[in-house]
Amino acid sequence: MDVIEIMNTLPHRYPMLLVDRVLECDDKEYIVGIKNLTATEPYFQGHFPGDPIMPGVYQLESMAQVAGILINRISRAEGAIAYFLAVDNARFRKMLRPGDQLRIEVRMVRSRSKMWRVRGEVMVDGEVACEADLMFGRKE
Repeated sequence: MDVIEIMNTLPHRYPMLLVDRVLECDDKEYIVGIKNLTATEPYFQGHFPGDPIMPGVYQLESMAQVAGILINRISRAEGAIAYFLAVDNARFRKMLRPGDQLRIEVRMVRSRSKMWRVRGEVMVDGEVACEADLMFGRKE
């Protein structure tokens, strides 16, 4: 999926759209997205001047957005919103900086009716930079 297809799936827009491309998706339990970090990301201005680091909450949000694409494809609910409800076991292992390419891997752990639990990892240069368990729900 390119960014146009992603925007047709997710409601997020700049500056909150944190997925540039989807490389893989089996429409069942696994998806891989990409986010390219540039020096012009709005959060780098203040986090931190002279030492830009991607905030952890944005790392989690990038995982949540990739998970949202997977959930919509699994449930065949294009354009529906899977709301981010909970985060558990979050670990931040590497500082992410301008020039990094985030490989965001998400795997479905459990799916029930309108509730989903996934496991996500953000990888940079083959190393785990961030990992977490995320939960989502959908209101109808």
